[in-house]
Amino acid sequence: MVAPLSPQLRGEYGVRNLPVRKGDTVLIMRGDHVGVEGKVVRVDTKKFKIFIEGVKITKADGSERLVPIHPSKVMITKLDLSDSYRKQILERKKAGRAALQEAVEEAEG
Repeated sequence: MVAPLSPQLRGEYGVRNLPVRKGDTVLIMRGDHVGVEGKVVRVDTKKFKIFIEGVKITKADGSERLVPIHPSKVMITKLDLSDSYRKQILERKKAGRAALQEAVEEAEG
């Protein structure tokens, strides 16, 4: 369940996209709730949807529920780096990208 990173995060981490996790802040880019930014409250891997705080609909009986959103329709604006494993993923991806760039430059010249 991968979503693209914002341009600022791309420049900072050298990574284009990452899996969405609970606690990340995302901006909705498509659909009825376009432009809404909020924290990811829940990730449903079975239905492949995420739920964002503040994005609700009112049901016929008057109760509210969160709207499921596909992760490809959002952009991650703030990462939740409280998990050390996620930091390792970022470092590994950045190192792999640097090695690839180095190999391309070596092959060209």
